[in-house]
Amino acid sequence: MTLVLDRITKRFGSFTAVDHLSIDIPEKEIFGFLGANGAGKTTTFRMILGLLQPTEGVISWNGASPGYDHSHLIGYLPEERGLYPKLTVKDQLIYLGQLRGMKKNEVLNELDMWLERFKIPEYKTKKVEELSKGNQQKIQFITAVIHKPELLILDEPFSGLDPVNVEMLKDAVLEIKEQGTTIVFSSHRMEHVEELCEHLCILHQGKPVVHGALKQIKRDFGKKNVIVHADFDVTYLQEIPGVTRFRKVPEGCELQVESEEISQKIFQEISGKGFVRTFDLEEPSLNDIFIEKVGASYE
Repeated sequence: MTLVLDRITKRFGSFTAVDHLSIDIPEKEIFGFLGANGAGKTTTFRMILGLLQPTEGVISWNGASPGYDHSHLIGYLPEERGLYPKLTVKDQLIYLGQLRGMKKNEVLNELDMWLERFKIPEYKTKKVEELSKGNQQKIQFITAVIHKPELLILDEPFSGLDPVNVEMLKDAVLEIKEQGTTIVFSSHRMEHVEELCEHLCILHQGKPVVHGALKQIKRDFGKKNVIVHADFDVTYLQEIPGVTRFRKVPEGCELQVESEEISQKIFQEISGKGFVRTFDLEEPSLNDIFIEKVGASYE
């Protein structure tokens, strides 16, 4: 079933954290939330989980409001990690798995599989406080998925991980999606959203400024990027009408242009001027779209 957020608003006193947010999150897909700190991502997640009640609006999933009685169907990886430091990994997972209706032997079978997969089988009997931050994060991820939830919410799942562990976790997220789980995740990292999500929402000060299918968002943005690497000075290209952004790089320049037609003008301009090593026309990146919609104030 689709997860539906219908005009969700959350106010804390005079501060509005989420402002009339309406989104349908398709099932069995990965949906991305992007936004700077304070954009309203975590507040939205807490309302979906039933940890916070919306001031206005309705959230429905499987025809009902999600809440504690759905906890066996939902997995959550919070941004503030929350494991018990003095408990061993095994005891922690048995406790959390049983809270979600699992039997002890089920938990242990799943735990062994995940620890093996994340290449940390020897951590089963270690206390959480003995683990590095990256490995604590892997354990926290396992707590969110061990009961095979139908809906998985991941708040900044890759923050603080080195590139090898990011890839390991990304592969796991994609596999869980293939098994039919609906996944909603937030990230500061555009490339992660671009790589994993079919649909996304960019939140700014609690409001959706961009929302829809990634392919369509890029198409609607209209602008393109042109990369030129040449053995002559290309700074004059920034004067061409239709060039909206110019950035000099050591071997040439990177341009943002209003349309493919402008890129052809640039191509004509550099033809015959000297040796051109690269002329490349690319789709706009999510980063380009984010900066234009939210502003360069993004940290």
